[in-house]
Amino acid sequence: MPLTIAAIQSGTDPKGPLPPGAFHRTLEEQLTCPKCHVTYNLIADYDESMGRFFEEESHKFILLLKKTIQRGHDHNHQLTHLETNGVVVRAVGEVIELPRPKPEEPPLDGWTYHPRHAK
Repeated sequence: MPLTIAAIQSGTDPKGPLPPGAFHRTLEEQLTCPKCHVTYNLIADYDESMGRFFEEESHKFILLLKKTIQRGHDHNHQLTHLETNGVVVRAVGEVIELPRPKPEEPPLDGWTYHPRHAK
């Protein structure tokens, strides 16, 4: 069974099932957004997290989660439950779509539109 680590934002409940395993363990290390004070608790299977080589094996998993949390700052940390198996990070639960800004349209008065001359 491959190792899966979940990152759940502090103060929120998991949005879906936790990683596979009989018992789960919250790791002592918390991930914090470097731009604000949002923290994420790391959860892994108890048996895997108590293994001898867990620190070396989980390093790439934790790096992926750190990068995702840092990028999530731009979206106000809307994703509160993240999981990774070392290859890709996926959001668990409902993903909220942000409205996209509409592109500026040129005036329709027969003149050539140039952004420098727009008012």
